[in-house]
Order: sequence, then C-alpha cells, then structure tokens
Amino acid sequence: QVQLVESGGGLVQAGGSLRLSCAASGDTICISAMGWYRQAPGKERDLVATITKRGSTNYADSVKGRFTISRDIRKPTVYLQMNSLKPDDTAVYYCAAQGVGSPKYNYWGQGTQVTVSS
Repeated sequence: QVQLVESGGGLVQAGGSLRLSCAASGDTICISAMGWYRQAPGKERDLVATITKRGSTNYADSVKGRFTISRDIRKPTVYLQMNSLKPDDTAVYYCAAQGVGSPKYNYWGQGTQVTVSS
C-alpha cells in the first residue's frame, strides 16, 4: 500500500504562484509514476501533470508553460509549481501514484484546495 499526503494549497490572486507538495509513504518502491489531477466543482477529475520514475513528464495543454512537475526521489516527494495562475485553475488538486504493473493511477491523496481569485 502507498499513502499520499498533499500540502501547499490555498488562496491566491490571479497571476500569482503556488507550490504543491505530495509526500509518499509505505510501499513507495512499487510506484512507477506520480502525478497531479484536479477537479473543479461540477466537473470531472482531469489530469494536470505526471512524472515517471525515469523523470519523463506530461502536462495538460491548459497548464503547459505555467506549471512544472518535479520530484525528489530520496524522500520520495513530488511537487507541482504553479505560476501565472488563472481563476480557471481553481479546483481541488489530488496527488496520485501508479503502482508497477497497474494500468492506471490507483493511489490517491485526500486533495488540497486551490482557489484563484480574479
């Protein structure tokens, strides 16, 4: 089992920045990739960014050039640096991990609220 704990959400004005952190614990050796998803009120949960064990990254088109996903293998922790935030970025942000051999992200954090005011 893997446990994920997010931190770093909050309220920020449009154009501002926030940095989210996600600390993994438990059977972290079984993680093949980690990522961030977000869910706005009344909408589905969407992918924001992912990073594999080898460091390959993937971003949603809506955040490319503004958000950066990174990781610290030693801890292990994954980060999401969010710059030039827009009101449309307002959502609950979830950290996720994909177990080795799993076709999907099967571990989830509790979520952290990000609110961007105009």
